[in-house]
Amino acid sequence: MRRQLFRILAAWLLFAGGAQAFAEADYPDRPIKIITHSAAGGAPDVLLRLVSERLGKILGQQVVVLNEPGAGGAVAARGAAIAVPDGNTLYMPAASAFVTLAGLQPNLPLQLPRDFMPIGFIAEQPMVLAVPAALGVSNLPEFIALAKRQPGKLSYAATGRGTLTQLTGELLKARAGIDLLSVPYTGGASQSVNDALGGRLSMVIEGLAALAGPIESGALKAIATGSPERLPNFPGLPTAAETLPGFNARGWVVLVAPLGTPEEIVNKLSEALRSAVADPAYQNRAAVLGSYSRPMTPPQVLAYIEAEQQMWKPFLEKIATNP
Repeated sequence: MRRQLFRILAAWLLFAGGAQAFAEADYPDRPIKIITHSAAGGAPDVLLRLVSERLGKILGQQVVVLNEPGAGGAVAARGAAIAVPDGNTLYMPAASAFVTLAGLQPNLPLQLPRDFMPIGFIAEQPMVLAVPAALGVSNLPEFIALAKRQPGKLSYAATGRGTLTQLTGELLKARAGIDLLSVPYTGGASQSVNDALGGRLSMVIEGLAALAGPIESGALKAIATGSPERLPNFPGLPTAAETLPGFNARGWVVLVAPLGTPEEIVNKLSEALRSAVADPAYQNRAAVLGSYSRPMTPPQVLAYIEAEQQMWKPFLEKIATNP
């Protein structure tokens, strides 16, 4: 009797393993869903739809975007974390999720590799430091000099507690040795841009997509970018690092899968994503949105996120203790 049960159990395990291997080899056999915390029409949403279109062609299946904004990204994070780990539900978190939310709310399921498996890198969006033309400064050294002459008088917009805009402003204060007033905003970039144009704000820190119109019109002056290198489509815009060595401030979005997703599926998705973001047509369209892509393997994505978390950790701790 025991021998018979053993044979039945062994046969079942062999069948189950074979069925799983077959399912992984046949992946994807139905549409793939990607959850994002971005509202429809937001810059991350537009970027994800560009990527999804190319992923769908490479994988031979439709890739559907699910917008789940709310609670600063916590709703999307929780929903993605409990999804069935079969490769059919993925998650596109931004820096705000794995840096800000994870840093200020460590109880959320937002740690790698504890809660998710990295797949690949979609894009990064360097922060741009811009000032109203009426401020009378044309570059970052001049802004720093003005701030030192008027300590605590110049201000910048912080669109939410612990957001990348606030972190970038705090990084600028620390590296330049200046005192700036952080002004909280909840209405997004349009409200802070309007206040800057109205003379009520000294600096706006945002991704290029949010500032392109006012910069092109001349109402705002871009004085630096937070990327380590100059932007390929804006070679005349200096980096902040040229004035403040080591300065690095950029948003980013990555693709991850729920913990437990089979490694073969993760590798297949990673390879497809690397092909998608390496497409010159995609890169050109992403650059218009102020986003720049580079292929990454899962280990490279993990190392990138961990480095970002370590860089911003001291600033998040300061914000957490001084709300």
